Amino acid sequence: MWRQEEFDSLRAKDLRVCRAWVIKENLRHLWDYHYEAHMRAYFKGWYFWATHSRLAPIKKAAKTLKVHLDNIVTYARHRITNAMGESINAKIEKVKRLACGFRNRAHYRTAIYFHCGGLDLFPRSPAAPTLRFRPALTQHVVYTH
Repeated sequence: MWRQEEFDSLRAKDLRVCRAWVIKENLRHLWDYHYEAHMRAYFKGWYFWATHSRLAPIKKAAKTLKVHLDNIVTYARHRITNAMGESINAKIEKVKRLACGFRNRAHYRTAIYFHCGGLDLFPRSPAAPTLRFRPALTQHVVYTH
């Protein structure tokens, strides 16, 4: 585990917080499975452990996850999440919150495109300059006698 020392110190105290943390951390292994049936089997064991932990918040979270289990195990099949969509929605909500309202939907839509559209507003220098300046020619006057 990535925080093994902290885990060991809490484990020695046998606190409810420690038990809750262990149960939560063990759920992370659910994402390691590549087959839906294996993922469901792991969840079944984890769910039994969580619901018999005598920790009300953990029981509630486990029951919530069980309700959504069909949607959760689709990750085993497709290996994609909705994180990108959630990120865009969060940006849109931030635009809305910072603006404190818009006069009309067109302004709101424009603000969303501006902030979420991925525009590059800084001009780039061209790879090959389009204007080439020649150095001034110096005239050499040669005097012969």
